[in-house]
Amino acid sequence: MADKNIRGHLCALSANMMWGLMSPIGKSALVFFTPIMLTSFRMVGACVAFWVLSIFTKHEQIERKDRIRIFVASFFALIFNQGTFIFGLSLTSPINASIITTTLPIITMIVAAFYLKEPISGKKIIGIIVGASGALILILNSTGGSSGASGHILGDLLVLVAQFSFSIYLTVFKSLTQRYSPVTLNKWMFLYASIVYLPFSMGDIVTLQWSNVPFTAIGEVLYVVLCGSFLAYICIMTAQRLMRPTVVSMYNYMQPIVASIAAVAIGVGVFDWPKGLAIALVFIGVYIVTQSKSRADIAVKK
Repeated sequence: MADKNIRGHLCALSANMMWGLMSPIGKSALVFFTPIMLTSFRMVGACVAFWVLSIFTKHEQIERKDRIRIFVASFFALIFNQGTFIFGLSLTSPINASIITTTLPIITMIVAAFYLKEPISGKKIIGIIVGASGALILILNSTGGSSGASGHILGDLLVLVAQFSFSIYLTVFKSLTQRYSPVTLNKWMFLYASIVYLPFSMGDIVTLQWSNVPFTAIGEVLYVVLCGSFLAYICIMTAQRLMRPTVVSMYNYMQPIVASIAAVAIGVGVFDWPKGLAIALVFIGVYIVTQSKSRADIAVKK
């Protein structure tokens, strides 16, 4: 059990570290690509990667009753979530997007309480507040207050919709991750998402002047496809299989921290005490949530 918990935490941490770079990298790529083009590249690229990987893994037969569930899951995990996030990011600032992504643990806790009957305990609430305070300290310190967080309200709302969508996926479709491997689920989910997006983006892709696109922008797209989609979704589905939805969602607080550390690494930021405090608060918050009792724990006691 301990090994599974460690693996789950490492996978959730890895996924959110990769997603932490998505806001600045994705925002930069949007200078040369439209939101629907970038989303389509992400879906199709990851789809190809998962189908190639599936050749080297054990074949799993999808039960007929689960085929529709996987199709619906692809809407919440990819089509609504990633689509609305990219479109929202194109209309707002990366800072605004980072702030709004910190709502995921709160939304997930509420959804899990209604759907999975998971108790909303005092420890969960305290853990979420502690983790959120760490993320917000970092964000506000990075922007010097609210002055740097300007963004369009429609973009902010779309990013918020993306958090609702992913919280539903984490909670409602958790059972699928118990029955099928991340590779099997992702190859079908990304295929369905590609089929939905390609008809709307093909015109833009065909007419794009590729000669005007710099190699740096292509590298940013490759990051979005391989790290922000392919590797991150393997990690998050593994974590989803091993841990409760609320615990998995807590690692969302790592995203603004990673973006801040990246700024330090490339010389456009400095590591100071608010960053250290923010990191500590996030991990303390995660720890507190993991110590809260699940519905299964309460049932065993009874």
